[in-house]
Amino acid sequence: MSKLLTTAAAIILVATPVFADVVKDASKVEAGSYNVEPYHTRVLFSVDHMGFSSYYGEFTKATGSLVLDPAKPDASKLDVSVDATSISTPSDKLTGELKSEAWLDAGKFPAITFKSTKVTKIGAETAHVTGDLTIHGITKPVTLNVKFNGAGINPLDKKYTTGFEVSGKIKRSDFGVKTYVPLIGDEVNLIISGAFEKQG
Repeated sequence: MSKLLTTAAAIILVATPVFADVVKDASKVEAGSYNVEPYHTRVLFSVDHMGFSSYYGEFTKATGSLVLDPAKPDASKLDVSVDATSISTPSDKLTGELKSEAWLDAGKFPAITFKSTKVTKIGAETAHVTGDLTIHGITKPVTLNVKFNGAGINPLDKKYTTGFEVSGKIKRSDFGVKTYVPLIGDEVNLIISGAFEKQG
C-alpha cells in the first residue's frame, strides 16, 4: 500500500505544472542586453478584406536585440529583423503572391527591419517606441505602442526572459506595396508579441 501511495505521489509531482515567477513591475526588470526568443515571438498583421472581414497573416521568423535599463527607459534600444520570406497565411496561393514582386518582392527585399530612434515612457508599464521601419526597400519613421507583460526566469530553459505586447498601424502604400488598394485595405494593423532572453 505504501508503494502505491509513493508511486501516486510521484505521478502527481511530475504532472504538476511548474509556473514561472513573473515580475509584473517594469521597474524591476533586470537591465542588460537581450535577444529575440524566436519560438514565442509572434509578428501578426491584419488588413481590411473588401469591407467583409479583417484578414490576418503572420511572419514566422524574427531575430533581433534589445538593450534595456528600467532606470533609464528612454535609453532603451530595439533592433529587430523579420524574414519577409517567412510570411504565412491560411492560403498557400496567397502566401506565394504576397512574396512576389507584386507585393513584398521578398526575393529582392528579404528583410523587414525596425531600428528604434526614441523611446518615450507613457505609463508604468507602457511606452511609445519610434523608429525606422524598412519594408520593400523603403524606410519610414513609425511609432509603435508597447506594453510590458512581465519578466522572470523561464522554468523550462532557466533563461531570464522579458516580454512585451506591441501594436501599431502603417499604410502599406507608403512602402510601395500598393496592389489592390483600396479594394484590399491600405492600412495594416500590426500585432506583435515579443519575447526576449537576457544574454550573458
